[in-house]
Amino acid sequence: MASVKPDLFDDPTRIVTTPVTEDDKRNWLRLIRTENVGPITFHQLIAHYGTAKSALAAIPELRRRGGLLRPGQTCSAGEAERELRAAEKAGVRIVALPEADYPAPLRHIEAPPPILFMKGNAGLAHRPTVAIVGSRSASAAGRQFAHTLARDLGAEGIAIASGLARGIDTAAHQGTLQSGTIAVLAGGLNIVYPPENGELHAAIAEQGLLLSECPLGFLPRGQDFPRRNRLISGVSLGVVVVEAAERSGSLITARVALEQNREVFAVPGHPLDPRAIGTNALIRSGATLVTSAADVLEALPCIPLTPHGLSECDDIALPLGAPPPHTPDLEPRDRAAVMEALGIAPVSIDIIVRTTGLAPRQIAVALLELDIAGRLERHGQQSISLR
Repeated sequence: MASVKPDLFDDPTRIVTTPVTEDDKRNWLRLIRTENVGPITFHQLIAHYGTAKSALAAIPELRRRGGLLRPGQTCSAGEAERELRAAEKAGVRIVALPEADYPAPLRHIEAPPPILFMKGNAGLAHRPTVAIVGSRSASAAGRQFAHTLARDLGAEGIAIASGLARGIDTAAHQGTLQSGTIAVLAGGLNIVYPPENGELHAAIAEQGLLLSECPLGFLPRGQDFPRRNRLISGVSLGVVVVEAAERSGSLITARVALEQNREVFAVPGHPLDPRAIGTNALIRSGATLVTSAADVLEALPCIPLTPHGLSECDDIALPLGAPPPHTPDLEPRDRAAVMEALGIAPVSIDIIVRTTGLAPRQIAVALLELDIAGRLERHGQQSISLR
């Protein structure tokens, strides 16, 4: 089996990283911890105001214009400082998007997390990585295959990412503890879930890499696991699904991987096994069939690191202190036109542009105001509605 050379997976877009000061990181933490600010809104605020400090200053007025009638919650400098110190005490690194240790493939997903929490060997985030995911109630054969596949890929210099769940995830991590494994968590890095994986969690912190976008102490909820799944595929060049029932969360990871332009692999299973329904369906839909590590390695050199069509000669700068671009003024009638175009049913932003006749940047400002006020619901694929 031919080894895969890591230089095949060097970031072809040559990300221009930026030194991050403690003050920069404190302001980024404050912004992402502020009420109604998620990754999408965070990046829009930076695009409009240039820096997190400027965006924080603008938020009260944005809330007012968006129709929020009560004072909103803004993370204070003291709260952000306490979070920085708590992470430092726990041996956890807080890595901002412009920093060199931020995983390069993850930068190219839609609305990448502005802040990541990392514990362990940060160098693994720069190895070519493949995700292995599958059923929590996996069969003995499925767990053995995931373990063997992970081990064989690890022997070829591939890091293995998974979600530290029961079943397939656990087997994949165990197969690559020595060679390099990345556990992407739905909660804080100091929260062990599931409880029976406490020893594995600790071992990965020592020998591999724990990664999350959630603060320390954050207890994962049901809605946090699909968000976690986008990071599992985001740090990876491809996703292997070993076993998955018809409505498995692993199929969500596979769907997101396709949206991120990652390769999707699936292990075939017996047609009478309900844990094979999802993987067999993926193969029928065009996923690469996997029976050994060789099937994955053969496809890896073809996996692009530029899912949004960036050319190999592009340089992507990630500044923390760019001058704010001009933000167009909005008349009350403009806001009224956007509100009239919105409703409780999801509608695409393109339709709002055509319906209102406003410039896209004007609409972006109106939607940002509504978002900060907590009145906007995002449904993915550029589709939105009123709450």
